[in-house]
Amino acid sequence: MKKMILTLALVVSMVGALMAQADNKAIGLRLGGGFGYGAEVSYQQPLSKVNRLEVDLGLNSWGFGLNGIYQWVWDLSDLADGFNWYAGVGAGIGSYNFNFNNDSHGPSNFSVGALGQVGIEYQFEIPLTLSLDYRPGIFFVPSFNGTYDGICLGARYRF
Repeated sequence: MKKMILTLALVVSMVGALMAQADNKAIGLRLGGGFGYGAEVSYQQPLSKVNRLEVDLGLNSWGFGLNGIYQWVWDLSDLADGFNWYAGVGAGIGSYNFNFNNDSHGPSNFSVGALGQVGIEYQFEIPLTLSLDYRPGIFFVPSFNGTYDGICLGARYRF
């Protein structure tokens, strides 16, 4: 177990040298893969030059979801200046009413889950970033058990 932890720490520190700079705050939308496959308001807060926190709030007719993802960002400037890829882990909470019989008093579900994320982004010379990412999740507490995943297109204003 110690060897595995040491190896993981070594790999993470070596990869850190290849990481991009994540030093701009950004706000915008993630479309297509939020809870209920709707839209999410998305905010990114840099935590260091190579890490950031992304917080997303999704609202739709079924309920809401709030996600927080800690991300590592890597430079892909070999493709073209402005490209980065990122990966992260986090958690999500949500409250949903999956009532398809139009009964306004149907069952309501609250859930907590673990999330992952991997994606690619392009930062234009203007303060606009476009991203495409995949976010799988496992929800387990207490009533809405199951898996979730979605591919999203994001558009954010950097400031």
